[in-house]
Amino acid sequence: MKFALLLALSFVPGLVNAASDPKCSQAAITRAKELLAFHLGEDAGINVGDTVKPLAPLRNPKNPKQMFDVLEVWGSFYKGEYRMHFIYAQLPGDTCALMGEEILQFANL
Repeated sequence: MKFALLLALSFVPGLVNAASDPKCSQAAITRAKELLAFHLGEDAGINVGDTVKPLAPLRNPKNPKQMFDVLEVWGSFYKGEYRMHFIYAQLPGDTCALMGEEILQFANL
């Protein structure tokens, strides 16, 4: 019993490292810059963070057996903050197929 617990705990650091750099994270950061530029115009005031947070996966509405990965990226433009979600198909290999995206200004109205 103790051996099984120690064996299971030995894999935890690997899981933490894998979660900190999810598949398609660089594609999401690149797309975040493009999305902010599309909505706000090309400007030197656009900043995008380098942290990508994986969120709970979504089911494909067309085929419930398939899942999509959801990655969250934050950006800013002057004093405005923006939360962006990028939805990628779960495909084998290094392929990152963007299936959807959302942008929401983080504001207290």
